Amino acid sequence: MARAIAVVTVFGIAALSGCGSSDEDTTTIRGGANPETVQVIKGWADELRAGNVAEASKRFALPTVVQNGTPPLRLSTRREVEAFNRSLPCGAKLTDAVAVDTFTIATFELTERPGPGECGNGVGETAKTAFVVRKGLITQWRRVVDTDQGTTTQGPVV
Repeated sequence: MARAIAVVTVFGIAALSGCGSSDEDTTTIRGGANPETVQVIKGWADELRAGNVAEASKRFALPTVVQNGTPPLRLSTRREVEAFNRSLPCGAKLTDAVAVDTFTIATFELTERPGPGECGNGVGETAKTAFVVRKGLITQWRRVVDTDQGTTTQGPVV
């Protein structure tokens, strides 16, 4: 029994340390947000950046609330969530995530992505989004104006 516990412990530590999974490793994401939440956000961004809108959309709960320079919109169907994700002109790479109350504020470096959108001069810029993640799904996605850059432009976003 003690040997079985030791084996499980060794495998558990290896799994937690990200053994061989540098692409999915959330330890490189600065900010100290909840690792499970970070993984959901990172997964969404990675899937969208790869042009896989359907898979990225599965990371959203139904209903969900989105706000991207608009009043909050309640999306009740998978089709609405997919349309929202398709409307985002840029892909994004998660660079850090900070917990603030019930939100996780994620900072992304914008990229091009396959699909109808064109990020254009937004490539390389940063964008912030406030997420609420519950039970492994995004329940709120809200654009955050990045005042750290000294501007409040309404340019391309994730």
